[in-house]
Amino acid sequence: MILLDTNVLIYAFDPDSPMHPWARETLRHAVLGAGAAINPVILAELLAGDQSPDTLVNRLEALGVNLLDLPVAAAPRCAQAYTDYLDNRRKQPDLPPAPKSPLPDFFIGAHASVLELTLATADNGRYQSYFPEVQLLTPT
Repeated sequence: MILLDTNVLIYAFDPDSPMHPWARETLRHAVLGAGAAINPVILAELLAGDQSPDTLVNRLEALGVNLLDLPVAAAPRCAQAYTDYLDNRRKQPDLPPAPKSPLPDFFIGAHASVLELTLATADNGRYQSYFPEVQLLTPT
C-alpha cells in the first residue's frame, strides 16, 4: 500500500501544476499496483482546500484511493519525531518558535512508519530527516 501525501493529490488534481505529470503517474501507479491510501490527517488537509468538500470522499474512492484510520500505535512514533524536530529547531535561534503540537507531516510519517507503508510525497525533507525508515516515492 502506498500512502499518498496531501501534496500528491493536490498536484494530481491541478493540471497547471508543474508537478501534475509526476503526481498523476504516482497516483496511477499506486492505484493499479500496491494500492493507494490516505489517512484522516491527509483527508482533513484536502477537505480544507477543496471547492466541493462534500463530494471529496466519494471522488477519492471512485479513483481507487482507500481511507485508512490513523492507528494509535503511530502516536509514540509521531511524538518522538516531533521531539527530535523541536530539539533541532532550538539549535537554530534565528527560526521562529515551532508549534507545540506535532505538524501534520509528523502524523503522516508516523503512520507510514508503523504500518511500513511506502509514502509518496513531493516534500521529502522532513520525512527523510525524521522518518528515515520510511520508503519514499518522490519526484526525480
